[in-house]
Amino acid sequence: MTGYYDYVLGLIPLTLLGLTAILVVVGLELMMAVPLGAGVSSLVVGHALFVNGPVDPAESIPQPTPVEPTEAAAALPEQA
Repeated sequence: MTGYYDYVLGLIPLTLLGLTAILVVVGLELMMAVPLGAGVSSLVVGHALFVNGPVDPAESIPQPTPVEPTEAAAALPEQA
């Protein structure tokens, strides 16, 4: 099953190489097309990290449970 981050991983090289190639074919110089393609790729990475960042659902975080002292723990002799 493909998810959002699988699409992001595919979109990074696609925008870097594909947009660069399209801009070169349109007539932009390679020295200008590469930074533009890299800029769009970094925007994709920034969106994946900061706008739609990976987080754990709140219910999967284990909550601490209070521990009651048991008779077995109270029966242990104290060490000197």
